Amino acid sequence: MIPEERRDGPGTGEESPRLQAAGSVRKGCDPLVQTQRSRLQSRRACIHQQISKELRMRTGAENLYRATSNTRVRETVALELSYVNSSLQLLKEELEELDCSVDTDRPSSEGITVPMIPLGLKETKELDWSTALKELISGHFGEDGASYDSEIRELTDLRQAMRTPSRSESGLELLMTYYNQLCLLDARFLTPTRSLGPLFHWYDSLTGVPAQQRALAFEKASVLFNIGALHTQIGARQARSCPQGAGLATEAFQKAAGAFRLLREKFSQAPSADMSPASLSMLEQLMTAQAQECVFEGLLLSAPVAPHDGLAQLGLAQEAAQVAAEYELVHRAMAQLPVRDYVPFAWTTLVNVKAEHFRALAHYHVATALCDGPPEAALLVPEQVPPGPPAPSEPWCPALPQEPEERRKLGKAHLKRAILGQEEALRLHAVCRALRRVDLLQAELVQALRRSLARYSELDLEDDFCEAAEAPDVPPKTCRRPEAKAPSFSRVKVTDIFHRLGPPSVFSAKNRWRLTGPVHVTRGEGGFGFTLRGDSPVLIAAVVPGGHAAAAGLQEGDYIVSVNGQPCKWWKHAEVVARLRAVGGEGVSLQVATLLPSAEPPGTGDRRPALRGLLRSQKACGWETPGPARASPRPLLGWSRKAKRGKTGGGLSPAPQP
Repeated sequence: MIPEERRDGPGTGEESPRLQAAGSVRKGCDPLVQTQRSRLQSRRACIHQQISKELRMRTGAENLYRATSNTRVRETVALELSYVNSSLQLLKEELEELDCSVDTDRPSSEGITVPMIPLGLKETKELDWSTALKELISGHFGEDGASYDSEIRELTDLRQAMRTPSRSESGLELLMTYYNQLCLLDARFLTPTRSLGPLFHWYDSLTGVPAQQRALAFEKASVLFNIGALHTQIGARQARSCPQGAGLATEAFQKAAGAFRLLREKFSQAPSADMSPASLSMLEQLMTAQAQECVFEGLLLSAPVAPHDGLAQLGLAQEAAQVAAEYELVHRAMAQLPVRDYVPFAWTTLVNVKAEHFRALAHYHVATALCDGPPEAALLVPEQVPPGPPAPSEPWCPALPQEPEERRKLGKAHLKRAILGQEEALRLHAVCRALRRVDLLQAELVQALRRSLARYSELDLEDDFCEAAEAPDVPPKTCRRPEAKAPSFSRVKVTDIFHRLGPPSVFSAKNRWRLTGPVHVTRGEGGFGFTLRGDSPVLIAAVVPGGHAAAAGLQEGDYIVSVNGQPCKWWKHAEVVARLRAVGGEGVSLQVATLLPSAEPPGTGDRRPALRGLLRSQKACGWETPGPARASPRPLLGWSRKAKRGKTGGGLSPAPQP
């Protein structure tokens, strides 16, 4: 991995009782974990001191950045923030390497593999949900906000753990769990006219410049960005010296590309540069190119190709050319404004190095096919093709004579282009100071150059004074083009933390509710005097004038939220009816929620907002919530004198006798 990789800071989250019962992982990665190797503790302490110093410097620069309006000062402070961000990345990378030095489960690579570019996670500050959520619960739901302290604490612990996810599937599950909870918060607490309230503060992953917004969409977008970034880190950590590791890395980079694509399509006007459309498009292309590189590595490892297998060598040449073409597109995207202003120079250089390296590999495999393969393989060598984007469907064209001497000369020409490309890759590698510290990259480039030079010396004859013609380009083609895979949020099942507030289709901040009761209602000769309808929650559809329900103050349109002290917002129609039927002569204690007139106009029918959009969101996110409220297909249940006499008219259920 290159040094510009960003690492997370120290911190951990707690695991709530509900999460322990559900078996979910809600703990962040703890870089301060103790090990048995005490000699590493002093180095860890020194790194943490340096990290604390850099964080203090970042806080001071951040305050100056927000306070000043001078353009020149802001540019200088932004540059300083970029330097501090790079230092933090290097320190946290070194800290993680120390922590992983005793990790026996971490895979190790035995062969030489070209390093990948992982993306650092966005960092965020701690957040206080308490004030904003308590105000919303008290103002819109008519309940005591202090009674939801445990739910607010659970949400806070989940967010704290999300800040430092482990680089594994459990870390991805943690981020997706928090994202799904944000979707539930969005459905319940957000309105078109106001924000949720808290100020979400995140740092740019590439520049370290702070950005803050009160929009919950900014929080969701930042978490989705971290999901994609964590996939890149998982992919870069795979042992790609075996076919299984190359396959896992390919899948991880495909999922990273899918996360960045989803972020680019669903979220816009982000306040940080790393989430701008241009940056996300570049990151998507970069992850696709790295996935294509892993596909090439997997082909090399799955079935080693013999030098005399001409057709297989030509196939590898086209695969290498495909990788080079993908990286060429990424390099063009990085060179465009405004991306080139904040993309690390080491990234741009490494992408350029890989483009040259794999283009040279393509020419080397063509030369191997020409010199070691049977004569009939030469019929498949390509003609000159115009430069441009990858064209996987472009066919091979017969272009070369069958004479061994002619094939030798053309093979020599391809080797010459391979040597020139590998020398250019080494030159670019030497230009970047960060890449010079990556020994594996230099070893791979040197090994490829020596292999080409050795092969060229075998073909170079003493009496060969004729200058060989320029070798044609190798057209890119692949047997497997990796596609971006969007995150599968539905596989992570979550339970709504604020489940006690009731179904969000009814009890949301779009309405304002007043709780009435407990109200004691006794059963009269004809029943309780009201009609019920709907599920979760059950609605009082009608109240008999002069009946016991009317005398107790119940009104048409009230929702029953409690029966004899037991919350029933999620109860089905049959459950409420059965509980009322079982009531004796002492009556029943009910608590109801009344929609206040100042709320947004309710829908028709059972006076609840439309559910269609929410149902789609629930299905997409895999929320484990009871079925949404809807009108019951059964007839209305009448607790009236007519029901006792059997004059149901519409098939009303008879009222229980006192």
